[in-house]
Amino acid sequence: MAELRHPIREAKRYLQNARQILSEKAEKDGDYYNDSKYVKRAGNTAWNGVLVALDAVLPVRANLKKGQRPDFKDYQAAISQKDSKMTRPLLWAYESLHKVMGYDGNARYKIVQDSLDQAKMIVAWAEKQYQN
Repeated sequence: MAELRHPIREAKRYLQNARQILSEKAEKDGDYYNDSKYVKRAGNTAWNGVLVALDAVLPVRANLKKGQRPDFKDYQAAISQKDSKMTRPLLWAYESLHKVMGYDGNARYKIVQDSLDQAKMIVAWAEKQYQN
């Protein structure tokens, strides 16, 4: 069986890939990226990185039935039990990475960078939890 990757390193790799997609493909022009297709891809990649980090420290998937997928509300409930201060950052990351970037393709540079910084903060929080 293949060796599993360290989940926090994997989450950081997702964030690095999101930034790489933006820098190589989205073509920044002033305060905006030109190609919303790549903004969407970067947003979804970063959001998946957040989920990888959260899966490493929250028992979300352990509470699901076989074949059931976790919902955002599952993550929200689990994080509020572990550290209620992280509920708002998680909601903001979900809204900005998954919805605003991932679905809408919002190409405003400042929004994209703030969203990626929020993802980085959540992964850093998960890393501290993982080490304990």
